[in-house]
Amino acid sequence: MTRTADSPVGLHRVLEPVGVLPQAAWRLDPDPQLSASEVRIRVQRLNLDAASFRQLSQKHAGNGDAVRAEVLDIVRTRGKMQNPVTGSGGMLVGVVEAVGAESPLGLAVGDPVTTLVSLSLTPLRIEDDLTAWDGASEQVPCDGTAILFARSIVAKVPGDLPAELVMAVMDVAGAPALVQRVVQRYVAEGRTPAVAVLGGAGKSGSLALCAARRAGAGDTVGVVPVEAEASALRAARLASHVVIADARDPVALSAAVSGALGGPADITVVCVDVPGCEHGAILSTADGGTVLFFSMATSFSAAALGAEGLAADVTMLVGNGYTPGHAELALDLLREDAGVRGLFETRIAKEAAR
Repeated sequence: MTRTADSPVGLHRVLEPVGVLPQAAWRLDPDPQLSASEVRIRVQRLNLDAASFRQLSQKHAGNGDAVRAEVLDIVRTRGKMQNPVTGSGGMLVGVVEAVGAESPLGLAVGDPVTTLVSLSLTPLRIEDDLTAWDGASEQVPCDGTAILFARSIVAKVPGDLPAELVMAVMDVAGAPALVQRVVQRYVAEGRTPAVAVLGGAGKSGSLALCAARRAGAGDTVGVVPVEAEASALRAARLASHVVIADARDPVALSAAVSGALGGPADITVVCVDVPGCEHGAILSTADGGTVLFFSMATSFSAAALGAEGLAADVTMLVGNGYTPGHAELALDLLREDAGVRGLFETRIAKEAAR
């Protein structure tokens, strides 16, 4: 295939509708032949976004064969992995297979890499029908190719950590970096913020708690839905307080956070993969505080209208998955904090045992 245009953001890969960016496109061209600025990855494993995997699993009542079939259909139809319901994708790990002569990414053939951009904008072709995947976990062993653009974000897999562990961390690397930035702003103003993390025992939640503490937060509270997660989070020692509450119940959530902290949080971080948590997060946050949304299940219209309806003077930030230095920070937290690493390793082991 001859390419006459080579866009650093991948416009030349958009098939439908023409003129939009790859993430907004319905269909991309996953042809493995490269343009001058592109890189081709031999894919080894996908990591589906948590909200996407939950939606697919619930839709098919946990039937792994049906989940696998739908993921295959999405990729074959759209040329990328973008759940049409949640709009989210995930990320991948693989090995660099070919590098265009004008690629600015600094990669070489043979480099083990993990992408830091969403599968929802990454041209993807699956070649093995996902035969090694049972459809029961977010991590998907596979063989295929993916294309990176000049402005794609990618990290080399470090040699001191297992690829599955790196992949799980990189999937949520944007969360701890933005939490650290926001907490540091409070500290620079002479304030010691109290931080609440909804979904504190999860991947992004545990890293967020760790980053908040390292950045100088005061009291922290990890909110989880069940006792098993509460016990795991207490054992990890990542939060000053651990409470059990349904993040979809605004009144109960607000009461739990205020009860633990002695008042609402200065910063509330939403890291749950279910819809309906917007109002509870806002109600749990003090006037003048900040709410960070890191869940792809978030309805941003519900958040905006909910804040208006509650007369809540809060700043609401969308975690976009990228902050300069976010990959290095997330890996450093994993290396340095045994509690964080333990939660990740336990999660991976449970998924492998299914």
